[in-house]
Amino acid sequence: MKQLKVVKNVVLVLMVLMTIQLHAQDTESKIKELSANKWQWMADKNVSELKDFFHPQAQFVHMGGSWGTDRELAIIGSGGIWYKKADVHSVSVDVIGDTAILLNQITLLAEVGGKEVTNPFMVTEVYVKEESGWKLANLSFVKLLTRQPGE
Repeated sequence: MKQLKVVKNVVLVLMVLMTIQLHAQDTESKIKELSANKWQWMADKNVSELKDFFHPQAQFVHMGGSWGTDRELAIIGSGGIWYKKADVHSVSVDVIGDTAILLNQITLLAEVGGKEVTNPFMVTEVYVKEESGWKLANLSFVKLLTRQPGE
């Protein structure tokens, strides 16, 4: 009888652990999907989608400086930075409570001040979970000194 109770408890623990793992995988997939959508919305200069997606207090770190959501949206809308195409080479996601940290290794084709440029970046995206869903709270670009795959 004791052995049966132990087996039931072990099965219950395993079921809980599997549920937690599936939830984490679902969250990681959702964050990856949001990141891919973000790159497309930025390429399309879709400020209305981005406004809903960016946290109002988000921070954006670029090679030329850092600023908040309103300025980032204005820059994208005006074409001051046009994120034409992000070739994503690798993606990883870590979820810590209601925060998700995504790392992208990309080659970015952009137009900055009317000049087309291509740069390799490691991009950090920080997402926070709110009642309305996941919001982008930070987007930081670090230029890589090494060549990307395919270059």
